[in-house]
Formats: sequence, C-alpha cells, structure tokens
Amino acid sequence: MVAYRSSKAMPESVSPTFLVDASCDPVMIRIEGRASFQNSASLRDFMTEMRRQDRSRFVMDFKNCSSMDSTFLGVLAGAALELRKAGDNGSLVLCHVGERNLELIKNLGLHRLLVVDCPDAATQLRDAGTALAPQAKMNELENARHVLAAHENLIAADEDNRTKFQDVLAFLKGRVDQG
Repeated sequence: MVAYRSSKAMPESVSPTFLVDASCDPVMIRIEGRASFQNSASLRDFMTEMRRQDRSRFVMDFKNCSSMDSTFLGVLAGAALELRKAGDNGSLVLCHVGERNLELIKNLGLHRLLVVDCPDAATQLRDAGTALAPQAKMNELENARHVLAAHENLIAADEDNRTKFQDVLAFLKGRVDQG
C-alpha cells in the first residue's frame, strides 16, 4: 500500500502537494502548490496502487495548483493511457484547471485523453483528505528514468510532442544508458 499520512500530522509550516481521499468514488485528488518532477512520483505511485485495488475513477482538483511542469503532465498522460488500455470505463477528470494550466494541457494534446473542467465532477475534497507522503529521495538514475518515462507518455499521448521534447529525451536516454 502507498504510504500516506494525515495532513493534520504535518507541521503547519509544510504545505502538502497532493491531498487525497481514496475512500470515495471517484478517488479525489487536490493539488496544492506546484506539481513537478520533484513530487510527481508520489502521485504516480498512489494512482498505481489505486489501480491495483481496481479503482478506476479519479477527479483531480487544480484550484490551488500554482504551476505544473512537463514531467507532472507526463504522469497524468501515463495514468490516462493506462486507464484507456484497461478498458474498464475508467476516467481521469480535471476540474478547476484555470487558464494557464489549461493552455499547457491543450498544448500537449492531453485534453483529448482527459475530461477537463467538467463542472459535474467539481466535488469538494473533504477536509479529512490525507496528504501523500513525499516520495523517497530518488538517486540521479531513478530520477532520470522517472522523467524519461513521463516524457515518453507525452509522446504516446500526442506524437507532436516528440519535437517539443526531443532534446530532453536524447539527454535522458543518454543518462539512463550510462547507468
């Protein structure tokens, strides 16, 4: 099981990045602050565990998401592709996305994989949501593999992304091949 802890147990000076409520259907996830390569592995692991438990419906609330990077978006793409591949009517719905984040999602073609800003899905995450525990610190090679996989997901989602990320892919593949 993915380790997560109650947000009440966290020091007040530390703001969690992902608050989750796995007790409801759909599983609710609220992003707090920046969603990036530094914290997206914990979200990937949480969603993988939920899928292992046959959970296939997710709603992500972006209302408090200050920014996101391509690795995080690649994690979203990977989750959406897995849900499609499973063919069990799974869904990944994004709500309260905001103009700038919606622009990023559309520029990478992810709006064709995800339901974006669906008003019916804008259910509030209960105050009892738990914060995902930070991912154990990855070494340089593990981090390169994570970022590479996320960017490969973006290309699988939309082939036009290959030219956008060709330099990143070449660098990361070289790093991974070096071991």
